[in-house]
Formats: sequence, structure tokens, C-alpha cells
Amino acid sequence: QVQLVESGGGSVQAGGSLRLSCVASGTIVSKMAWYRQAPGKQREFVATITSGGAANYADSVRGRFTISRDYAKNTLYLQMNSLKPEDAGVYYCYDSRGSGSWGQGTQVTVSS
Repeated sequence: QVQLVESGGGSVQAGGSLRLSCVASGTIVSKMAWYRQAPGKQREFVATITSGGAANYADSVRGRFTISRDYAKNTLYLQMNSLKPEDAGVYYCYDSRGSGSWGQGTQVTVSS
């Protein structure tokens, strides 16, 4: 089973930036994604990237967030700029290998 460890969350003011990281236990050759979950809401898709580097984003973050991957470091990233209070929540990394694996999440707080 793939193990994923996220980091990089924190508290920022609206308009600020954060970069999330997700380190995988093996080579990140599969399609990977970021999801988030706000209190009282369902987990929602944020961004995904294929093994070939093609990225796709939720409409709510397109143009502000960038997903990327570093194969040498087995790491997935999410650069988040121009953060809004509605971006707050727990951000999860997802690896599509096998039946899929989730990280433990990292908290993002955005104050207005």
C-alpha cells in the first residue's frame, strides 16, 4: 500500500500563499490529485496531474493553484496563491495506484 505524507499547511491571511507537499513511499508514476474538505462539507476535488504532467483544476481554484510533481523526490506539490477564506480546510493527497491511497491531510486556514 502506498503511504502518503502531506505537509505545508498553515494559517495565512487572504491573498497569501502556501505550498503543500505530499511525499509518497514509492515512485510517483500514477495519476495523483489534491482534494480538500471544509468543516461540515464533503471532500471535494481540487487538482489532478497525470504521469505525463497534464493538469486539471476545479473551477474554484483554476488560475490560482498549480499542481506539480518531482519524480526525483517522489513528491507532489500544490502551490496556492491568492488564497481566499473559502479555500480553508484539510487538504488531502491522493494516489490512484491500486484501489487508491489517501494521506492524513494538512490543515489550511485563511483569515479575511
